[in-house]
Amino acid sequence: MTTAMEDCGFAIALKAIEGKWKVDILCELGKAARRFGRLRQAIPAISEKMLAQQLRELEADGLVSRTTYPEIPPKVVYSLTARGAALNVAAAGLCRWGEEFGDVAGQPGARVAATC
Repeated sequence: MTTAMEDCGFAIALKAIEGKWKVDILCELGKAARRFGRLRQAIPAISEKMLAQQLRELEADGLVSRTTYPEIPPKVVYSLTARGAALNVAAAGLCRWGEEFGDVAGQPGARVAATC
């Protein structure tokens, strides 16, 4: 990919959500703020290690906020930032496109599962 293409807004957005689970996490947090355990239950196929890694990356990218409450045991809640919520709104258009044109390899009836 050339530098001009790498600086394209679409390419930047794709880099922010690259990874198998980030879209699922963003969709879940778009419904409500969640604790780690609730996210894990909502996405049962993800391992704890991968969920923690993906949450750290989303937090580093400014898409997810991590709030720690001073309790015993510590309570940690993850939520979307304004930037993450805006990305979810933008991704909704791609979800609609996938629902309408999501046939695989031009084969009608072979649909791609929607995640949002």
